[in-house]
Amino acid sequence: MVYQNSQEKVVSKVLLSNNFSLVHLQQKWLVFAAAVFLVSVPVFVEAPLVRSLPWLSLFFTGFWVWLGFSLMSRPKTQIWGDLILGFSWSWFAGSIYWGWLRWEPLLHLPVESIGLPFAIWCICRGWGKIGNWFYLGSLLGTVVTDIYFYLAGLTPHWRLIMRVKPDLVPPILHSAVAQVQNPWCQNWAIFLAIFLLVLGILPLLKRQNHWYAFSGAVLSTILVDSLFLIAAAWA
Repeated sequence: MVYQNSQEKVVSKVLLSNNFSLVHLQQKWLVFAAAVFLVSVPVFVEAPLVRSLPWLSLFFTGFWVWLGFSLMSRPKTQIWGDLILGFSWSWFAGSIYWGWLRWEPLLHLPVESIGLPFAIWCICRGWGKIGNWFYLGSLLGTVVTDIYFYLAGLTPHWRLIMRVKPDLVPPILHSAVAQVQNPWCQNWAIFLAIFLLVLGILPLLKRQNHWYAFSGAVLSTILVDSLFLIAAAWA
């Protein structure tokens, strides 16, 4: 009888341990999926909003900050609040750049990096790891995309698109797509895509929520860039 009870306790502990591991694994992938969503989907929401109503987009940052802190104050939603706070930096920087400075590509990275000192400071102190690593992953994807624009010589097209009327944008996009159809641009595109894939996949091996947030942000850069390329080709 005693032996049977001890067996039942062991089985119960194993089942609880397996369930706990399964829940945490599911949570990590939910964080990954949320990071992908927060990089890819808002791009298509913020872009039209910030061009027509830049002040509204900028003030909307306050809502994200409020929502983030509100969710962080509750144990069950703490990780989602953490993630949204990191997202608020990307939204804030995007509102400033695309609202008032979008005509100058060289200002893109400095503005997008506006939250970098704060993110590093928080990570060094172990606070807000999920959101801050998400922001770093999103910023890294932006850096790689901008590097490709510079290497491919697409910054003049960028400036033109931001200054002309909407009906004149398609020919510029077609010109940009034609310009990258050469071995130099194609090889750089492949190299940078592989670079992002490696940086996005390796952190997943660490099985921690903040690394899944980082990976989701990095890998979604490939998705967003691909969607923009398809849109430019079909414009």
